Amino acid sequence: MKSFYSRIASAPISWGICEVPGWGKMLPTDRVLSEMNNLGLPATELGAPGFLPSEANKISEKLDEFEMSLIGGFTPVVVHDKNQNEETLRQVKKVAELFKKTGATHLVSSPVYTWDWDAPKPLSADEYKNMFSMFSQIDKICEDFGLTNVLHPHLQTTVESKDEIERVLDGCDVKWCLDTGHMAIGGVDIVEFAKNAADRVGHVHLKDVDLSKAAPVLARQESIMAGVQKGLFTPLGSGDVPIAQVINVLEGAGYQGWYVIEQDCAITGELPPEGAGPALMMNKSMDYLKSLAIG
Repeated sequence: MKSFYSRIASAPISWGICEVPGWGKMLPTDRVLSEMNNLGLPATELGAPGFLPSEANKISEKLDEFEMSLIGGFTPVVVHDKNQNEETLRQVKKVAELFKKTGATHLVSSPVYTWDWDAPKPLSADEYKNMFSMFSQIDKICEDFGLTNVLHPHLQTTVESKDEIERVLDGCDVKWCLDTGHMAIGGVDIVEFAKNAADRVGHVHLKDVDLSKAAPVLARQESIMAGVQKGLFTPLGSGDVPIAQVINVLEGAGYQGWYVIEQDCAITGELPPEGAGPALMMNKSMDYLKSLAIG
């Protein structure tokens, strides 16, 4: 069994790397990977297009420079709309093939309402039926490529709220990315989720939240970007999410997967000097996890 601390990784979004126009300033790839390496992080998720190369061998070469590996990455999918089935499966196969060639292990699928991330509308019974069938097909594609598909519940997608999460949990067998931040904002008791569905958790995103800033985003009065820029997500241990309890429950249940610190941030001012800015926030998160003294 691998120790808890050897399974902590991160993602480029924790350094403000995001493809959304207007998100903020982007740090150079080498600087981000160097700062990840300096924190002792052995692996990363893929990040926004352009952060890492698009070819598998070049991705591996770049990560090898910093003694890191690729876990996989966030992959939007449209799974409720039968008219998008063919395109969704095409996209999944393309990403799965890339990930296999890099030695990655996880495809983190998130069910957007449209490819342009339009605000989701309530789904019909037939749309849920299509969703459940599509997740089964995505699971099979990933299995064929030696990957695990995990469903990432996410703000402003079709699996966002407590009721939506419970319906999908009961309706199909897909594994889950337990995202402590997005699920807490959606109204889920994430400690109870970890207890009751530990066997369905295939991946974890650790994210802390200032819940006093969540309501406008949840109500569609504010974009996720605006929420992030206002400090919606905080370093681990400084927000309102019971991070330690979730980890203890999962470790007690025998979870042996990754814990990816995915603290969405945005650099809206000048670029911080090396080792400052996002690196300092990540250092706070690492210090918090080390303080838990998990065996």
